Amino acid sequence: MSMKALLTGTVLTTGLSIASTIAFAETITIGIGHQSTVTNTVPGGIIIEKLELLEKHLPTTGRYEGVDYELVYRDYTSGPPITNQMLAGKLQFGVMGDYPLIVNGATFQAGGEDESLLIQITGYNLKGTGNGVVVPVESDIYTLEDLRGKSVSAPFGSAAWGMFLSVMSKEGMTDDISYVNQSPPVGVNNIAMGRIDAHVDFTPWSEVMEFRGTGRKVYDGSEANIPTFHGTVVTKSFAEEYPEIVDAYVNATLEAQEWLNNDPLTAAIKVSEWTGIEKEVLYLYFSDGGISTFESSIKPQWVDSLKESHALLVRERDVPPLDFDKWVVDSYVEAAIGEGYAEMTASVVDTAVANVGKPAEIWHPRDGISSYATMGEFFDAMAAIRDTGFKPLATYVYDANSGLKLFGKAAFYVTSDDGIAAFLKRDEAVAYAESAGGEVTTFAEIIDGISS
Repeated sequence: MSMKALLTGTVLTTGLSIASTIAFAETITIGIGHQSTVTNTVPGGIIIEKLELLEKHLPTTGRYEGVDYELVYRDYTSGPPITNQMLAGKLQFGVMGDYPLIVNGATFQAGGEDESLLIQITGYNLKGTGNGVVVPVESDIYTLEDLRGKSVSAPFGSAAWGMFLSVMSKEGMTDDISYVNQSPPVGVNNIAMGRIDAHVDFTPWSEVMEFRGTGRKVYDGSEANIPTFHGTVVTKSFAEEYPEIVDAYVNATLEAQEWLNNDPLTAAIKVSEWTGIEKEVLYLYFSDGGISTFESSIKPQWVDSLKESHALLVRERDVPPLDFDKWVVDSYVEAAIGEGYAEMTASVVDTAVANVGKPAEIWHPRDGISSYATMGEFFDAMAAIRDTGFKPLATYVYDANSGLKLFGKAAFYVTSDDGIAAFLKRDEAVAYAESAGGEVTTFAEIIDGISS
């Protein structure tokens, strides 16, 4: 064979080899359905996307050498549409709240073609704060009893909707309420316009309405004492075919939680830029003592709560059976966390205990966050700021009973010989005032009573 023929053959062979490699390079599509405007879900979706954390953890060796990854993020305002997209095979991961998680798992198992697996928690509140019932700020409704005969909207199928069903059932009021299905943005707008008597929603919409001055919370999820949390499900078929990618997603979520917990102020500012939710509201959730705890373990309390909620949904909404032993799979997050996993699952943050003695805070537009050991010092500082002409971006205090972190301007206050105490609900403030010989007052009245 001539040298020319040999070279020609070599070039052709090399070209065919390269073409073959290009033609057969595998592309793996990873579809993640998330809810960027739902605070408890942000470590499993928007933070991973914006900080490109999943790319850091995706496997690139062994069977994944040369693989091209196509990452698809789909953003929704509630969980049910994510389940629909997972069932249609368009998404592999879904981040959603407790009740939507249940419906997701049960619906997949009932279908028989594939299943979903609950693999990780993204954020929680032990008592259920985050879910809430809000009325227009000028409404004369102050209690659940006042809702009899009223029209109440909620995103049907959501965690808040499930909480409200449970509460109405326990109160014997299920048939005394007119229910309207409204998405969070629609419900929030209708509260602002006074078009609905009350709106039930999940994190962080109750606090959004409080912060904007359009709504007033008359029931906090913590009163139901039903844990609220959000987590991630993945289709079983995808997890079995690509377990290393599930590992990568779990590790990316852990890194997102760490980023948020290490610097909640920066996280609040950045997530606000990405989502449009006010940074002051996000700080109420993210900060030390805040509403949400961002931690990944699947605790026994969460599974027990899910089972109770599933029983309610079976009774009230004909949701299919759910085999929890098949559905709950914490082996991925346990492997990622390692030796500390058992300790993590045994630990839970209860604001009534954890927030005792935490300082009130003022977010000054120039000076940032300042802390105050006593309520007296806090209000003195507010009066001093008033006299400078500045207006704080937000203020934060703690409910005297539950330890729940509140917006200062939204709380009810009692002044007595024991000092100043803050309360989420007016009736609890009244009860405390009667027992302590104090007086119920408002945020503005206390500041106005402090001379310049």
